[in-house]
Amino acid sequence: MSFGYQVLGFGSGGVAAAAFVTATGGTITTVCTDYKVHTFTGAATFCVSCAGNEAGSSTVDYMVVAGGGGSAAYYGSGGGGGGYRESPGAASGCYTASPLGAAPAVALPVSVQGYPIAVGGGGAASNYPPLPNLASPGGVSTFSSITSAGGAGGSGNSSAINGQDGGSGSGGANGGCGGAGNTPPVNPAQGNAGQSVSPAKAGNGGGAILAGLTAGGGAGAGTAINPSACVGTPGPCGSVRYFSGGGGGAGYAPNAGGVGGGGGGTDGPPSAGATNTGGGAANEGANGGSGIVIIRYKFQ
Repeated sequence: MSFGYQVLGFGSGGVAAAAFVTATGGTITTVCTDYKVHTFTGAATFCVSCAGNEAGSSTVDYMVVAGGGGSAAYYGSGGGGGGYRESPGAASGCYTASPLGAAPAVALPVSVQGYPIAVGGGGAASNYPPLPNLASPGGVSTFSSITSAGGAGGSGNSSAINGQDGGSGSGGANGGCGGAGNTPPVNPAQGNAGQSVSPAKAGNGGGAILAGLTAGGGAGAGTAINPSACVGTPGPCGSVRYFSGGGGGAGYAPNAGGVGGGGGGTDGPPSAGATNTGGGAANEGANGGSGIVIIRYKFQ
């Protein structure tokens, strides 16, 4: 792939004229008048043809969400939410970013080149038998220097099994400990641990903001990085959408899925993580929700 030369002009007094980031790739929308948002739901390339300058714009905000973990059959534990990473939001409109956009997270500088985008798929469910009954983790999502780890797959409840580790951990099963989140570790943390449980119970998966809870999957993270595109419920400029919720563990009492796409756990049919949210799956063998990558910048 080739890119043309970037030519920047100068204003009066030799001061550089404002130049703005210009790029293609993904589904592009204009939000809040002056900002472009590129939404990626599958593998693609973010192609920068102008890197801008400090007088205009030269950095991009991002949200990188990995795929959520699958759930295991036979009263299995909930899958973990996909790893969630986000910039602070100050570079492209001061929108409401999640708490995970805190320092040392920063907007990323770009140069004239193509940036490959990877969007992780949801982790696959596992079946019973055979044993051990472990569902698959979600796929990794990447943009530039940012990598988010897939949510951990859930565990079957046929014996005491610990949850698996991942972007967020899956719940333990039948007396097992919850899996660790933020694996591999990054700062700010990309997720939380799954729930540890007593015998005969199935733990809930961790989410981006909270660990797996007694009543359900851990909560995902809310952001207004893309308030107008069709990700979640449409709303006005500035509305918050949620991603990377943990899946609920199976059981005779309902275990809610974490806000952000996590499936709800009951003694019933499988409950998948929501598409393009990174939500973890719930009981009886379901797939996790696929991830998403969003890039935002000032274009005028």
